Amino acid sequence: MAKLYEYQGKQILKGFKIPVPDGAVAGNIEEAVAAAGKIGYPVVVKIQTWSTGRNAVGGVKFANNDNELKEHVTRMFGMQIGNFAVEKLLIEKKIAIKKEFFAGFIINDTEKCPVLLFSSKGGSGIEEIAKEYPGSVATMKIDFFNGIKPFEAISLVKKTGVDSAAAAEIGPVLVKMYEAMKKSDARSFEVNPLVQLEDGKIVAADCHVVIDDYAVYRHPEFGIEIAREFDRPPTELERIAYMVEKNDYRGTFFFFQMAEASDNETVIGFHGAGGGGSMMSMNAVSENGCKIANFCDTSGNPPASKVYRAAKVILSQPGIKGYFSSGSGVASQEQFHSARGFVKAFLEENIDIPCSLRLGGNSEDVAMQIIEEYLGNKAVSIKGFGKNDSPDKVMKHLLEGMKKNGHAGHRITPFKLPDVSKCDYSFVTMTGSIHVETAKCAECSTKACISSCSPKILKDENGSPKLAIDPKEAKKGKCIECLACELACMSKGKGALKIVLPIEGLKEYREKNGLEK
Repeated sequence: MAKLYEYQGKQILKGFKIPVPDGAVAGNIEEAVAAAGKIGYPVVVKIQTWSTGRNAVGGVKFANNDNELKEHVTRMFGMQIGNFAVEKLLIEKKIAIKKEFFAGFIINDTEKCPVLLFSSKGGSGIEEIAKEYPGSVATMKIDFFNGIKPFEAISLVKKTGVDSAAAAEIGPVLVKMYEAMKKSDARSFEVNPLVQLEDGKIVAADCHVVIDDYAVYRHPEFGIEIAREFDRPPTELERIAYMVEKNDYRGTFFFFQMAEASDNETVIGFHGAGGGGSMMSMNAVSENGCKIANFCDTSGNPPASKVYRAAKVILSQPGIKGYFSSGSGVASQEQFHSARGFVKAFLEENIDIPCSLRLGGNSEDVAMQIIEEYLGNKAVSIKGFGKNDSPDKVMKHLLEGMKKNGHAGHRITPFKLPDVSKCDYSFVTMTGSIHVETAKCAECSTKACISSCSPKILKDENGSPKLAIDPKEAKKGKCIECLACELACMSKGKGALKIVLPIEGLKEYREKNGLEK
């Protein structure tokens, strides 16, 4: 799920005529001073983050003049909240609050409908409120299409002890909030606190909105870079990884950075397949004294090309001392696809760190054989494991490999695609292209690339592989990007067939960050 900043949530509220304090967003000190001057003192200054508890870390302050404002914003800009560096502040008119409430809508997957939660007490999380003051909280399931009627909302509010006059003001606001939630495709839409001013007016003093991942494409106005529920803005490498996932629906590729490698710590690249199994495997990493540079998940039967790209992204992190791949151990996906993705990535990267790859699941024996055939002679230890090998066993093998490698950190190589300058035949696949140097094919007696093609889309034409189907069909997905033809040509042919799988932005990322050696 994708989170919005408070100011974005309030823009939605204003669109539904729900009152919010007069305010403006500032990206620097000058903008903050200008905003306060336009709004008029006193003002409240609030850091814009996706985390809660801003007040506890000094992220909410009041200012009565320019000097106080400058003092606050100078400190707030660049504040580090976990992995989050504050880049925006919300400057709002200070309001006279008489009473605080909690109002929120959430999609309840169990009930398969939206649920309204309201409390006559606001200012803290609804869980804490419900625990300490259970009588102050009321909930209501809502029919998605019919929504909530004003009288229903008013009745619910009154159940929490709110007087009739205030409930009559709050009810219509809740109706509008539901419409705002529905229109924005939100999974949750929370206003905490919803406040009553001294003059009786109801105002949304804060707002937290989480948009459904699958609806992000319908809302370009939100400027969501990545449809993930991060607690901070995405890193550049996460953006690159997300573009791979965004442009390829086959299987899942989730990538999240967790820690930077350092000389005095054993930080490894992590590559899982399946959430539960990956968590068990990550536990094996931490219990053996290592830190995880990233979490990565390629599950749901992704093509070899997607696993390849995931491995290339993971190996764009300098200094990692090992590569640990371990999923559920009983994956339903054909593991030889993952094995081929690893092989292509590791060969292109001239892999320089040990790799332990737990490929448990369908055809695991074939997958382990592929790893041994193409990577078994590397200077560093690279080994495939099956479902009967525990994550702890696989991790201990990686520890031995890192020790033999002198705990050396990974050195990034320049990002290069295969040289296809001598190739005279090619066709486009769903996310890449296949190229053939036909002069070399004439010298090949095995035609291994053709026999290895399980979808049977290649044919022998005048001694070289050509498409046996319409090129448009290959681009639509008839070529499943299993990478088998390239590996077969490499080991049993003349190396005439090459597969190009671009990764948007990765070359520039390495160059800009000075990672190339």
